[in-house]
Amino acid sequence: MSERAAPFHCPYCGDEDLRPSEQAPHGAWECRACNRAFQLKYLGLLSRGVQRADSGGDA
Repeated sequence: MSERAAPFHCPYCGDEDLRPSEQAPHGAWECRACNRAFQLKYLGLLSRGVQRADSGGDA
């Protein structure tokens, strides 16, 4: 099984100084800039699926 992808920035302040949390559960991250801890969770695929923006033909 592969490791989960790391977040690129803090969802609260946007800073990129993130570290895996050692005190929180697995998958939790700490932002050193705003001193917040957060956890990202994958919920699943949407039932409507992916919709194409183009008509598929030449325009």
